[in-house]
Amino acid sequence: QVQLVESGGGLVQAGGSLRLSCAASGGTFSTYNLGWFRQTPGKEREFVAGISWIGSSTGYADSVKGRFTISRDNAKKTLYLQMNSLKPEDTAVYYCKATERSTKYDYWGQGTQVTVSS
Repeated sequence: QVQLVESGGGLVQAGGSLRLSCAASGGTFSTYNLGWFRQTPGKEREFVAGISWIGSSTGYADSVKGRFTISRDNAKKTLYLQMNSLKPEDTAVYYCKATERSTKYDYWGQGTQVTVSS
């Protein structure tokens, strides 16, 4: 079982950058597929970016392609999301998710708030 803790959120002006981190404890981090999701009040949680368990494959929502980069450091048990050219519509609570490859069980972090001012 893995526990996830996000950090790095905050308030930034449009056009700025932030890097989110998701630190894992417990479980075998290198065997999980990982992803970032975000949610705003009244809306469903949406996919932002994902990365495979060995980091060889990544995927992005169309809305963030070319601006966000997902990466992982299995030695540090940490997932990252580099967010550049931020827009006010990127404002949301960002969550990391780990999916166990064998059981497909999902683990979620508690979220970190990102606010982009115009």
